[in-house]
Amino acid sequence: MDLSFFTMPLHPLGKPLAQSIKEDREAFILADSLGFKEGYCGEHTTDLAENITSTVAFLASLAYETKNIRLGTGTVNLPNSHPARVAAEISMLDHMTEGRLNFGISPGGLLSDSEIFGTLDKDRNAMFLECINMVLDIWAGEAPYNLKGDYFEVSTERTMLPDIGQGSIIKPYQDPHPPIVGTVVAPFSKGVTAMAARGWEPISANFLLPKWVKTHWPNYAEGCELGGRPAEAANWRIAKNICVADDMKTAKQYARGENSPYVLYYRQLLTKLKDSGRLNLFKEDQEMSDDEVTLDYVLDRLVIHGDASSVADQVLAFREEVGDFGHLVYAGHDWTNYELGRKSMILTAEKVMPIINNAIKS
Repeated sequence: MDLSFFTMPLHPLGKPLAQSIKEDREAFILADSLGFKEGYCGEHTTDLAENITSTVAFLASLAYETKNIRLGTGTVNLPNSHPARVAAEISMLDHMTEGRLNFGISPGGLLSDSEIFGTLDKDRNAMFLECINMVLDIWAGEAPYNLKGDYFEVSTERTMLPDIGQGSIIKPYQDPHPPIVGTVVAPFSKGVTAMAARGWEPISANFLLPKWVKTHWPNYAEGCELGGRPAEAANWRIAKNICVADDMKTAKQYARGENSPYVLYYRQLLTKLKDSGRLNLFKEDQEMSDDEVTLDYVLDRLVIHGDASSVADQVLAFREEVGDFGHLVYAGHDWTNYELGRKSMILTAEKVMPIINNAIKS
């Protein structure tokens, strides 16, 4: 099992933005030094807590400060972007990383982003599909472009000057393009079937209960069959909230204490999902009332914490429940305590993963 990294990220309101971004960058550089295989970063425009506004810009700042980790957009929210800009910026970033790039995409889930971009009342799934299809057509085709859809148009027919290069969008470094990855956030997702059929790979979200994560594999396997390729567990990425410390007491305090970044994360997410009518994601039983979905209920089920041995046991138990998968994706949280935040990543890489992989081999 490989170890990867994903962060939305989410920080306390009032924390200096410069400090937050600096620490987020440090987390990726640390992950690279520890041998994490992939590292993904999200983006939002209208959230003071989730304050990376461009995943492409953020990852560009890491292109020349990391050496081995594959950087991933996690995700580009396609309905909020024009396909020509997406195609050009992802191509540039792919060249900056010399092919160490995964292209993570989604329709975007933050309603205030949808409102500010004027897509709140539009079919964002249809916009998502049209945008990614145009991006792929741009990369596969040649200028001048003539792409017209319900939401976007791409053309340089009137202004192209081929002798000097004007009117063309650069191709990606990777041929034909970076691997495409999608975040799966719904139980029994049919989206994962469609992604797999097109050769794309999934990341199961860190805020899904294990029983819902388990539903992703059959649909992924179905999609792979439709696409004429084998369904390989090595390609399934699952994100988990993990807090590791030298001892159980410290881990519990950092994972569940009053100033815990994990508590902050789920307090924010619980509020957002309740406001958007999506608390069902947290319900073991769909007959549960919304009032039963408390913060402690969610934290008990979605945050793994303890010393290295305990965390390894919990991850292995999770694997027994959902099935084999290839990437344990460590969900990055605010470094409320700088040393404990770093130490958790270090212990996961150096202590937890060897225990897990030795157990899997045996």
